[in-house]
Amino acid sequence: MSTADFASLPLSPAMLKNLHTLGFEQMTPIQAQSLPSMLEGSDVIAKAKTGSGKTVAFGLGLLSRLEVQRYRVQSLVLCPTRELADQVAKELRRLARFTQNIKVLTLCGGMPFGPQIGSLEHGAHIVVGTPGRVQEHLRKGTLHLDDLNTLVLDEADRMLDMGFADAMRNVVSYIPGPHQTLLFSATYPDSISELSAEFQTDPVEVTVESIHSHSHIEQQFYEIERDQRNQVLAGLLAHHQPESAVVFCNTKKACQEVADYLSQLGFYAQALHGDLEQKIRDQVLVRFANKSCSILVATDVAARGLDIKDLQAVINYELSRDPEVHVHRIGRTGRAGQKGLALSLVTPKEAYKVNAIEEYQQAEVSWADAATLPELPELLPTPSMATLAIDGGRKNKVRPGDILGALTGQDGIAGADVGKIDIFEFHAYVAVRRSAVRKALAKLRNGKIKGRQFKVRQLR
Repeated sequence: MSTADFASLPLSPAMLKNLHTLGFEQMTPIQAQSLPSMLEGSDVIAKAKTGSGKTVAFGLGLLSRLEVQRYRVQSLVLCPTRELADQVAKELRRLARFTQNIKVLTLCGGMPFGPQIGSLEHGAHIVVGTPGRVQEHLRKGTLHLDDLNTLVLDEADRMLDMGFADAMRNVVSYIPGPHQTLLFSATYPDSISELSAEFQTDPVEVTVESIHSHSHIEQQFYEIERDQRNQVLAGLLAHHQPESAVVFCNTKKACQEVADYLSQLGFYAQALHGDLEQKIRDQVLVRFANKSCSILVATDVAARGLDIKDLQAVINYELSRDPEVHVHRIGRTGRAGQKGLALSLVTPKEAYKVNAIEEYQQAEVSWADAATLPELPELLPTPSMATLAIDGGRKNKVRPGDILGALTGQDGIAGADVGKIDIFEFHAYVAVRRSAVRKALAKLRNGKIKGRQFKVRQLR
């Protein structure tokens, strides 16, 4: 039996069977290096990026210690953003399918407080949340950590960047007994070592190589003058026409300005940054994931936890000051054996950043000439899908099958014209092929979902 197989680990037969059903056979490097120590109960500090398989690693670790019959919070996972918390909770529920009645609860800011209190009163085994909201529940006495055996700090570097250091310390102060602490970080600044020294005991250190192979990612750097950034960015997007691209900016202000500029030109671009209210943020992520918006202009913090399976291009509108963050950014493209494209705009003043990247990657970067980019075409590419927003969600008992049925019923649109369906508490979003949008809107507006009529509109 290869040691890279999950079957080589001391996991229950039911858990192994579920992993097999989910298509997990071979461990990723982070899983192979961290799981044996996690299962022994050791503290672990791991350097790993989004997409490395870390959620499955710590998920199996905390589920193997869970006592289902004890309806108490036994594991707490802290995440920097609500999006990442939702993703982690979803993955944990999939991993927990091998047994009945494991309750995973998310506690995040931007959501009503009352329903969360109600859910906590019903009990939970695992809580996944953002530091601020978890801290609030602990302070109010609505969450208790007396039975906690595993604490996970996911993307700890971003939680520090977002100013959550004191909130994390405060949360840890509520854990009365000995417990296992698993710390994951994409980068290793000194502040992470200090956090580990404060929260962990003799942690096992795991590092997964984050230098990206050129065989998967084509990297090109363009030297530009400062006032050329927008023009060259538009030229690159028009030339490569990626179906999905993330453009990285260093500030929220630049992020919004760039997204507005691209939208005015006719690109389907959306901004993602910390100043957006939660509903807008949800809509932006839904539209990007369901292929009805092709360009996401984001800050590093806002893009954290984004799990886009086949991102075709990453463009650095501004280079990061940290070469490790640069490598983390471009690692979002070229995954799962796909070819990726990473393009970076550089002013002469930023030459020192390129030097730092070359030193970090131990390889020279490749330069291309922005003057060779063609003029913007009259017609820019349009995404294949559009998104319809429905004013009904989980709380209205609306399920994906109900929406699909309402769209494809008698005189409806073809099932092949329906894309991704996302259900939230009070809203739902469905991607529909653009050629079928008018018919889909009419079908939903004139018909019923779950025996009710809901307001429906197309997101622009």
